[in-house]
Amino acid sequence: MKSINCIGADFGASNGRIFVGRFDGSVLELCEVHRFENNPVRLGKSLYWDFLYLFNNLKIGIYKAKKQFGTIDSIGVDTWGVDYGLVDKYGNLISNPYHYRDLRTKSAIEEVGNIIPLNQLYNTTGIQFMNFNTIFQLYIDYKTRPEIMKNASSLLFIPDLFAYFLTGEKVNEYTIASTSQLLDAHKRTWSFEIIEKLGFEKDLFNDIIYPGNTLGKLSKEIQEELEIENIPVIAVGSHDTASAVAAAPFSDGKQTVYLSCGTWSLMGVELDSPLINEKTFEKNFTNEGGVENKIRFLKNITGLWIIQQLKSAWSKKFEEVSYNLISELAQKSDVDYAIDPDSQEFLAPVDIISEIKNFCKAHFEKEPQTLGDIAKAAYNGIVKKYQNTVKEIEKLTGLKISAINMVGGGIRDKYFCELTAKFTKRDVVAGPVEATVLGNILMQLIALGEIKNLQEGRELLKKSVQFEYYKGR
Repeated sequence: MKSINCIGADFGASNGRIFVGRFDGSVLELCEVHRFENNPVRLGKSLYWDFLYLFNNLKIGIYKAKKQFGTIDSIGVDTWGVDYGLVDKYGNLISNPYHYRDLRTKSAIEEVGNIIPLNQLYNTTGIQFMNFNTIFQLYIDYKTRPEIMKNASSLLFIPDLFAYFLTGEKVNEYTIASTSQLLDAHKRTWSFEIIEKLGFEKDLFNDIIYPGNTLGKLSKEIQEELEIENIPVIAVGSHDTASAVAAAPFSDGKQTVYLSCGTWSLMGVELDSPLINEKTFEKNFTNEGGVENKIRFLKNITGLWIIQQLKSAWSKKFEEVSYNLISELAQKSDVDYAIDPDSQEFLAPVDIISEIKNFCKAHFEKEPQTLGDIAKAAYNGIVKKYQNTVKEIEKLTGLKISAINMVGGGIRDKYFCELTAKFTKRDVVAGPVEATVLGNILMQLIALGEIKNLQEGRELLKKSVQFEYYKGR
């Protein structure tokens, strides 16, 4: 059979990548056609995403894919969660979307809690409290940008926004909408009770579309600009973690947690229904939507963002360093103390080196000086969070976790994988690296009728992807 060519566009918090997934009926092959940086832009006191730059790179990637492979059968887009763009009644983007690390929402949880008790909010949505969740960003928008909100006709999460400017269709995809803390986790629809209590306009929110359905087809304008046919755009698990989990093959015969590790770490299990009670509220676990109507019961943990910031800061202050060098130096360090990567000072640090030193001095009366020691304190902090989270998942779900399936770019760091196995005392299966884009493409193949379901897709990945194994005991 001829190969089916699916474009998987994956926008992470630090870079974007456009791939073509080629399926010949038995094996899925990934081909990268375009890669670009995704850097936040500071304007005044605020931090934004450069949406126009990102959309232009999406178009460049689609054009390159068409030129290289000729026939393109479908397109799917996934991105990070919670952030959104506002569109007016004429279909114009009102402003560049805020970056979730912008500090305007730092008091929003407390303010919203004065309107809706937080336990009530959690009982409905099942979502972990983080001050950048959509609910808190939107609350601040209504409070500080009332004129803009008067002109807003539609709220589109970032992957929805890409899809809208590709097709002209305004919808909200389920998995990305579930990160907003505005969705009823049980009914899997908008909670208009919460929306109305907070004074949000109901008309801002669009119909929800579920992964594996056709969202629309490329508009005439896009077809003409990119010299491309009327290709369908598929609703994939457009929250990047939903796509990453879709591509986690899980260990045969073992109770396994997934760990999507990149800028953020997301650790959890797949469930058939939300797990919402006083204990999950107390431990701040989240119930996000997955593909095929699954629930991703997980905890968000600050991940390799710390190492990314350390690399950038050290390169600016002292000398250019690589991720490999940072990992090697950390491996040689004998530092045994650990930062808390989720501590407030690491959310949007101006100087990550000073913040790590100050944290260690305050908590351990020790101040790391070398790059290796600073990095080791950060690595220790991240994997210690993994260790605690595995234990919490076992207590909350009743599962006995024996293995961790690590996916995403973080698994390129073999030391990081070894450290995870050592700290958690669980076997680690590492792979695939490009889990997010593979999960994206699996849902396109399901929509196109090329594979039956996610189970068949995961079996396909076991034949198509190489995995690495680390013993935890």
